[in-house]
Amino acid sequence: MLGKSKPATTASTVETQTAKIGTIIGPGAVFKGDITAPEAIRIDGTLTGNCDCKGNLILGTEGQIKGNIKAQNVILSGKVVGDVDSSGKLELLSTGKLSGNITARSLVIDEDAFFDGRCAMVTNHTAALEIEEEEEEPEAEDKADSKASVDKY
Repeated sequence: MLGKSKPATTASTVETQTAKIGTIIGPGAVFKGDITAPEAIRIDGTLTGNCDCKGNLILGTEGQIKGNIKAQNVILSGKVVGDVDSSGKLELLSTGKLSGNITARSLVIDEDAFFDGRCAMVTNHTAALEIEEEEEEPEAEDKADSKASVDKY
């Protein structure tokens, strides 16, 4: 084991996701309206509207989105004003600015990134519901016990 070198894994997340992009809104481009895509999207321009992406969404450093985002994995280097719903991982890089609420399974916020909003972490919706139901059951039992003790007197 000693002396063996490990394979280099220095490729950044943005670089590894770049090869799979199906839609690009380039620098300086302005898109007004909602956009839906079956694959990954990269935005380096401005999008005013909601974005629903079945794949990954990458927002470049000069990119701006004014609207809600729904995607599998989201990498933000630019500015977003709106809510982000990621079924996978949300990465807010050091140049990223997000003003809105987050729903994600996994969250990474780099140092110097800006985030103003609320965050809900979910593994899957059924597990979250089961936890809420388990927490509610003891309260119902406590109320029944307190009522029984009141009836005794």
